Amino acid sequence: MTTYETMPFHLETERLILRPWAESDAAEFCVLLSERGKGTPTVEHIRTSIAELLTATATTGIALLPIQRRDEGDFIGYCGLIIGRSTLEEPEIAYELFQRAHGRGYATEAARAVLDAAVATGRKRLWSTVGAWNTPSLRVLEKLGFERDHVSTEDNGEVVWLTRSLP
Repeated sequence: MTTYETMPFHLETERLILRPWAESDAAEFCVLLSERGKGTPTVEHIRTSIAELLTATATTGIALLPIQRRDEGDFIGYCGLIIGRSTLEEPEIAYELFQRAHGRGYATEAARAVLDAAVATGRKRLWSTVGAWNTPSLRVLEKLGFERDHVSTEDNGEVVWLTRSLP
């Protein structure tokens, strides 16, 4: 089994800061998840989820990180590496932003920083899975050099699987 370096858990870009989760992120995380249109989780449930994310990070050495805008200091979403539908050796890149933050290049900027962090771990390939309906997210991944691998059908519709080799 190959050993990978731990992913950096604090990433900065020109406009963004990606950092470890804090309990104080719970309320904003609830609001973000409510934008999916499937109800709003309780803050207590999200605090538990944050604790689980931090435990998983300590175990796996990869992380899903909150995104803050550098100048405004506000939470606008998350981006990072997860096992998801893939493996620890070839994790998935995942991101979600508030609708108010869409269309400004933040997802591409955050995901590019996470790609660089994945390269630093020594990994050779990443995956991403995106609903076939999510054209903006597919565009972000294509800008980052991801290529379509295959499509699967799940309970919530078609899912596009994309992959990217790392240097």
